[in-house]
Amino acid sequence: MLDFDPWWVVGFVDGEGCFSVSIHRNAFVRSTGGWQLLPVFHVYQHQRYREVLEQLVEVFGCGRIRAKGPGSRVLTFAVNALADLNDHIVPFFERYPPVVKSNDFAVFAEIVRAMVRKDHLRYECFENLVRLAYTMNFAGKQRSRTIEEILTGSSETARQAPLPIV
Repeated sequence: MLDFDPWWVVGFVDGEGCFSVSIHRNAFVRSTGGWQLLPVFHVYQHQRYREVLEQLVEVFGCGRIRAKGPGSRVLTFAVNALADLNDHIVPFFERYPPVVKSNDFAVFAEIVRAMVRKDHLRYECFENLVRLAYTMNFAGKQRSRTIEEILTGSSETARQAPLPIV
């Protein structure tokens, strides 16, 4: 194992990483109108530098490496397990704060902690977390859905939605 200086890791993540919270449809989540938040921490690198990503797995003690997409030569180190984000990723970057991605990280950490407390399961809190997520990564400009598409309806509508047939 290479001996990584934590500040080198921060700089590398500032350049090649991403703190993000995606929002996906999930018909089984009635309390939030059929939507769920999925926080994930990524670091990207060309496959020829896979060793660097493997070292990040050791540094953080969690995560996995996979191709960014089918046939891609770019690999991604990803951590999406809520417990790993809360126990490993958030504390590391609180101790060694990013510079370029400082705002995204602050929002990411807030959302992760709220989800650990299960705040996201109450519609009012879910709505606030969605609004926070849309402030990240260029204010949500790369998102496929508008914030209005996700937040359409009310908590009453969400409660009255029928359960999916399985």
